[in-house]
Amino acid sequence: VRGLARIGILGETESTRLVDLLDELSEEFETGRFTLDDRFEDGHSAIEMYLTEKAGAAGAKVHTGRSRNDQVAVATRLYLKSCLHRLVELNAQVALACLEKAERHADLPMPGYTHLQRAVPSSVGLWMAAFAEAFSDNLALASSTLKAVDCSPLGTAAGYGVNLALDRDGVAAELGFSRLQINPMYTQNSRGKFELLALQAAAHAMQDLRRLAWDLSLFTTSEFDFVSLPEQYTTGSSIMPNKSNPDVIELLRGRAATPEAAIAEIQSVLSLPSGYQRDLQLTKAPLIRGMSASLQALAIVPSLLRGLRFKQQNMLDAITPEMFATDLALEQAAAGIPFRD
Repeated sequence: VRGLARIGILGETESTRLVDLLDELSEEFETGRFTLDDRFEDGHSAIEMYLTEKAGAAGAKVHTGRSRNDQVAVATRLYLKSCLHRLVELNAQVALACLEKAERHADLPMPGYTHLQRAVPSSVGLWMAAFAEAFSDNLALASSTLKAVDCSPLGTAAGYGVNLALDRDGVAAELGFSRLQINPMYTQNSRGKFELLALQAAAHAMQDLRRLAWDLSLFTTSEFDFVSLPEQYTTGSSIMPNKSNPDVIELLRGRAATPEAAIAEIQSVLSLPSGYQRDLQLTKAPLIRGMSASLQALAIVPSLLRGLRFKQQNMLDAITPEMFATDLALEQAAAGIPFRD
């Protein structure tokens, strides 16, 4: 509305009235007095109908220079930015929780494993710091993805622009974008592509979470018995009252499947020619599903990590003499004996 006022499509009085009505609509929607139902084809037409009913001809002007294609693109882009900001924040929180655990238990011995066999002596500090570094990398990836998608598509219409001098820069700045997406055809061609970038950033974090959950699944078994979980993250067995199962850990382990499936679904949709195709509508559901599931899962992890308890004696007892063979061999190699000997 303000952008249209700046190029003379709306007068100052019309602009002020419409902005006030938009504030009213937002409040009515939040409080449930306005319902988005089957009277409307979508959210955009609902907004336009509301403004037209309240302000007449001024409301009927708001779609000038717009297509629902670029309106959907900008709404999706704002959603991606919101998700990626949250992803950056959660990666930082998980990395910090891992680092705090690593520092507090830096010298607590535990076995290191290769092929799930005891290999060499290690420590809780090394184990937890590995995940701190992993989630730091995930934070960097989410941040770079956020920078890539932070461009405004609004004003490109259905993919070929419009013959109006729209104030694209001013509108982009008001919406909080750092720059414009310049080419109108590429705006449509990038639909799905930017969604995949965000999902891939989420999937990388979820893959590291899956590995962490796998470790905890093993280390909480009676066969390892290195770690105990906070009680609120376990569930009793339905038939065996003596058991307490790590159900939350197992669900976190499986949750990486959701963004991975969303990526596969969107990639399958994107075998398309240039320009807008209605198939692109099918990218929204997997995007929202994949991002929501990832953010919900990651949000659980910092408090879970802070509540972990390590069974120090069990970890120490698991370090057996043969695990020092590599250390002994390297000491002799340093003294001049060829390593192969």
